[in-house]
Amino acid sequence: MKVLILAGGYGTRISEESDIKPKPMIEIGGKPILWHIMKHYSSFGFNEFVILLGYKSYVIKEYFANYYLHNSDVTIDTAKQKLEIHNNYSENWKITLIDTGIETMTGGRVKRAKDYIGNEPFFLTYGDGVSDVNITELLNFHKGHGDKITMTSIQPEGRFGALKIESDNKISSFFEKPKGDGSWINGGFFVCEPAVLDYIQNDDTVFEGEPLEKLAKEGQLHAFKHTGFWKCMDTLRDKNQLNEMWNSGKAKWKSW
Repeated sequence: MKVLILAGGYGTRISEESDIKPKPMIEIGGKPILWHIMKHYSSFGFNEFVILLGYKSYVIKEYFANYYLHNSDVTIDTAKQKLEIHNNYSENWKITLIDTGIETMTGGRVKRAKDYIGNEPFFLTYGDGVSDVNITELLNFHKGHGDKITMTSIQPEGRFGALKIESDNKISSFFEKPKGDGSWINGGFFVCEPAVLDYIQNDDTVFEGEPLEKLAKEGQLHAFKHTGFWKCMDTLRDKNQLNEMWNSGKAKWKSW
């Protein structure tokens, strides 16, 4: 099965870095967050990726085109114009990079990958979020219900500390990062049947809009409830938190 990753957005909420690179290329522990997502899927045996590009697509293309240079020692002989690679290590990945347009919406990007997917189920996720979701269990769940699409659903942490205040105004408990209000939200990490592409009309289609709404009304959208780790890198604060986790050896998404 192929893994489609949406990597074409502007990343305006983390513009401190996305002004010079697409958000999926912002680094966690010295590697792009896109790499972390791919490593997670790869750890479950899924090594074929279709990256849906848009904003600053050339940065991602150049990274993978020169991937071996990023992971090897190199001797450069300028007089002989010779490049020698030492201790080369590369992943067992097959990567298709599709330039899906600057202004194309998420649904339109997915639709443009149709010729590369074939008539097979596929994974789909976002290029800015990491999780410890068990991909094997997710796929088995999808196969078990037999419908067109499965969405990994998560309960995000609250943004602010929560207090429990007694009648005398004393605080009896404080939770730094409480879960949300009990609602489940879209966490990405979809499994899709090829028929899902038929619900996408054109480049202006937002995948999270009409396609998912229609699939839900038809009873074809299932939730895979994930109660483990999940975090989206929306802001510089998120990036710093993910780096702190990685540097302290507490990167819960690291499955390899």
